[in-house]
Amino acid sequence: MSTLTKGKNAKASNSNGKALSTPRTDPIVGEVGLPEDPNNLYTETVSTMLRAAEIMNLPRYLRLILAQPKNEIMVHFPVQMDDGEFKLFKGYRVQHNNALGPYKGGLRFHHDVHLDDVKSLAFLMTMKCSLVGVPYGGGKGGIKVNPRDHSSAEMERIVRRFTAAIAHNIGPDYDIPAPDVGSNSQHMAWIADTFSFLSEIGGDNPAAVITGKPVSYGGSLGREKATGQGVVDTLVEMLPELKLKPEKCNFSVLGFGNVGSWSAKIFQEKGAKLTAAADHTGFIINEKGIDADDLAEFVKAKGGVGGYPKATKCSKDDFYKHKVDVFIPAALEQMIQEPEAKMITCKVMAEGANAPTTPAGERILIDKGIEVLPAILCNAGGVTVSYFEWVQNKTFQAWDLEKVDKALNKHMVQAATKTRAARGKYKCDLRTAAYIAALQRLTEAYEVRGIFP
Repeated sequence: MSTLTKGKNAKASNSNGKALSTPRTDPIVGEVGLPEDPNNLYTETVSTMLRAAEIMNLPRYLRLILAQPKNEIMVHFPVQMDDGEFKLFKGYRVQHNNALGPYKGGLRFHHDVHLDDVKSLAFLMTMKCSLVGVPYGGGKGGIKVNPRDHSSAEMERIVRRFTAAIAHNIGPDYDIPAPDVGSNSQHMAWIADTFSFLSEIGGDNPAAVITGKPVSYGGSLGREKATGQGVVDTLVEMLPELKLKPEKCNFSVLGFGNVGSWSAKIFQEKGAKLTAAADHTGFIINEKGIDADDLAEFVKAKGGVGGYPKATKCSKDDFYKHKVDVFIPAALEQMIQEPEAKMITCKVMAEGANAPTTPAGERILIDKGIEVLPAILCNAGGVTVSYFEWVQNKTFQAWDLEKVDKALNKHMVQAATKTRAARGKYKCDLRTAAYIAALQRLTEAYEVRGIFP
């Protein structure tokens, strides 16, 4: 089996669509005490924001505020295992910024979860929420755990105990978590139920503390597919100016979990053809096309794309060299580094995952003429429909799927329009443009809010 892992050897990104021989370090990186390692994910993401801030002449005080999260919460909690023994787990909740509204962001359950990753994802949520126009700030959390290593009963105890540990730091009007890698709607239901028991009686619906719940327990129609839907909505909006049509595109997907599988299924509905896929179990190709729905069912039953009988097993290099119109990285962070970027031959990369492309990798892609649709735009569908779920919970409503999809598309198109406008004004690449558009909304909020006292 082939294994996909996150990379760690990235450099800083460009801000004008051209390759930079020597990336510059913003002095604020040192001033606020960010890790000096340029390959550190948090330093990478903040540095990208700071370059956008420099282009748009963002006030220095805002650069300082946004360079570090407001709160970093780390908890350790014991949980009894099925064999009667106790095991100690580590959990995180990082609250980056709430200038636009309550903190919002997923909970990642993964054995490699650590603080800088969670900080990076919380920061990206601030940018994403601002860009897509929802009234939230950025947050993120997680538990250092591999769900595959535990029974359902153990996971329930782990999730409920973690909820109890952070209960005073979350709430329907303060910080609203959601699913992320390794977590699902069942986990969200356990969190909502636990929080409800720990909350005071009365007031708003306490289940609104979290989104991504099962529809039968206050969840929203369309939430499961929302991130993938947002990826495709962005592609449909952006492809025409690149002289591409979905029905004429073939595409590949890296990572076939929730985001990757839904992106593939929905893009396929638009007429596009899936010809290659990969995840932690292997790499597969079928030039004649892979039925995304059939592959998703196989992955659900077998745990990965490896061994799928209707496609040919291939090497990692062959997967990346496979010629496609659209490539959708939908796995983990920092997976498209320089070696992968040199092999990729797509016309458009739509980032379904958070920060899948390293700055050094992106420089290569841009030099090759590949259009990179950034994650804070493409990946924003999940938080947008989470916002819809929260609104439904707070107002005791239930929207139909058509309403959810229509509202999501409106937000995604508006975000794409703002990104294009910023690119036109500042003559920069799409990632920098997306950050500029997000920073503009945050700037407006701080101008009217001020800094207390």
